[in-house]
Amino acid sequence: MADRLKQVVSHITGTEMSAELWQNVPLAPPDSIFQLTAAYKADTFKDKVNLGVGAYRDNDNKPWVLPVVKRATAILLNDETLDHEYLPILGLPEYTAAAAKLILGADSAAIQEARAVSAQTISGTGANHLGALFLSRFYNWNGPPKVYISNPTWANHFAIFRNVGIEPVEYAYYDPKTIGLDFTGFIAALEAAPERSVFLLHACAHNPTGVDPTEEQWKAIAQVIGAKKHYTFFDCAYQGFASGDLDKDAWAVRYFVDQGLPLLVCQSFAKNAGLYGERVGALHVVSTNSETANRVKSQLSVLQRSEISNPPSHGARLVSLILNNAELFEEWRRDIRTMAERIIQMRHELYRLLTQELHTPGNWDHIINQIGMFSFTGIKPSQSQALVEVAHVYLTANGRISMAGLNTHNVEYFARQLDAVVRGTLSSS
Repeated sequence: MADRLKQVVSHITGTEMSAELWQNVPLAPPDSIFQLTAAYKADTFKDKVNLGVGAYRDNDNKPWVLPVVKRATAILLNDETLDHEYLPILGLPEYTAAAAKLILGADSAAIQEARAVSAQTISGTGANHLGALFLSRFYNWNGPPKVYISNPTWANHFAIFRNVGIEPVEYAYYDPKTIGLDFTGFIAALEAAPERSVFLLHACAHNPTGVDPTEEQWKAIAQVIGAKKHYTFFDCAYQGFASGDLDKDAWAVRYFVDQGLPLLVCQSFAKNAGLYGERVGALHVVSTNSETANRVKSQLSVLQRSEISNPPSHGARLVSLILNNAELFEEWRRDIRTMAERIIQMRHELYRLLTQELHTPGNWDHIINQIGMFSFTGIKPSQSQALVEVAHVYLTANGRISMAGLNTHNVEYFARQLDAVVRGTLSSS
């Protein structure tokens, strides 16, 4: 009967039913990180280890709600003056103002001179998108629109820029021979790019390598960017979370602003406040004067209005309360140090096991030299595959591990499996 009805409708309209319109849409591949997490959850092996997810876990491998977030949540729940009305298009003003001070510095000339424009975004991803969209519409491109992105980088950078018509081009960043920064290649890429090119830089805790420039290297990078009149697109997802010090992790951004370099900054509170699901972020565009900043603000409002109309309020209110209350802010700083120091401890313990106890072949200094949530182990894709399939250790194919997934209960198991795969005694074939 259903087939007959379908034939009648097709005969009357002369077309296929609407349900058939999408039959030729290609099947997209699953997201690799979420696929890895799903495989881990389905695994029944008791000693399985998840080193793929980019989210903090405590020493018992549990998500950690920051104590300061619990306090701020309780305050909001008992605030009878709060309602669920729309926020302004560019977000909660007391949140965006405090977020700008956090990343640019409370004494930043850009803030004092009203040259910095801030917009509340759907976490750091939304900030990247809004920043990319703004550039696609208004940047004075020197040739076809393209953005220079480090090799490697956060995988989502490619999709975000391509979705707004800006083609990503990779520049040298990571040196697999040293498992460190390819500083020479980085500088060469900056010098070779056409003037006024757009370069995306990770402000701290580079994702996925954990390899950051030193302050002296940042100064050299800034000098070339200034000479070539490049535009800097900073992505800062780990302020405070990298070193445990909010100001230290913002050093590069603040230095570039002090040097008068044109830039924007994407900011996220997913990691450093543990607000992954609340999607709290901000975009800050630093201009040369307040008049230009007003023009930028007007266009950001138009773009934001057309896409999400108004940002969500709860997460922004939580962060605003933490940033604007001196007591809560100090408690947050302590919580950040708790997370950062646990990860640093795991780096040192893994390094100790590999070098002093197991005597694993190779140089493992990069484990303690890298910074932030992620570490590039330097192993091959085939070795990563063996760790997943044989050892039940879940990590990405490029050998990146989330240090937050290690704890005192599983770090020795992981170290022994890593040692075995490096020695060639653990194989998936």
